[in-house]
Amino acid sequence: MNVPHGPILVVEDVANIREFLAVTLRFKGYPVVTAANGTEALEHIANESPALVITDILMPKMDGYALVYNLRTNPKTSRIPVIFLSATYVTPEDKEFAMSLGAVRFLEKPVDTEELLLTIAETLTQGPQTGPTPLEKEHFYQGYRQRLLTKLRHKNAQIARTERLLKTMSGEQRSVFESLLKEALHHRDIIQEELDELERTLAELND
Repeated sequence: MNVPHGPILVVEDVANIREFLAVTLRFKGYPVVTAANGTEALEHIANESPALVITDILMPKMDGYALVYNLRTNPKTSRIPVIFLSATYVTPEDKEFAMSLGAVRFLEKPVDTEELLLTIAETLTQGPQTGPTPLEKEHFYQGYRQRLLTKLRHKNAQIARTERLLKTMSGEQRSVFESLLKEALHHRDIIQEELDELERTLAELND
């Protein structure tokens, strides 16, 4: 196997998934660095250009969509290939928006290890490619806002359903759904944080 020029950067906020991906790739001989969100990823990339970025979408501080937009609009990073992994943003519209940002592939979680390794190998052996044309700023913000609003509505509906169900449950079954509710509330907070930040950015642009 040819070791790539530069590490593979794994960007994932869930620690056990991040560690699983890193260990799997290192076992196959790839150099790996990791980041917990898009902000950390950009800090890594400023110090060392990765051969490939593998990123989740739903993350605090800066999600995968914003990370890749930042990469594509910077001439120094515009040609770095990106593979998206997501368990949350999986509708056809989500995937279409992800690919429009210039990702080479979109894979759903839970991760199929063989598919991921094949995708990585194919990406790294394709050789130099012409960097994708970045989305116009207005188009990116419109698409990004729509994805966040849609996901927020979906998450709120999911939370409401879970809360209704919890009123009818007891014992072990209740504890399972309490955990699901806690996770859903956490995801909603992340999406709302990203949406608030986007709205502030749009307000500044329109001033």
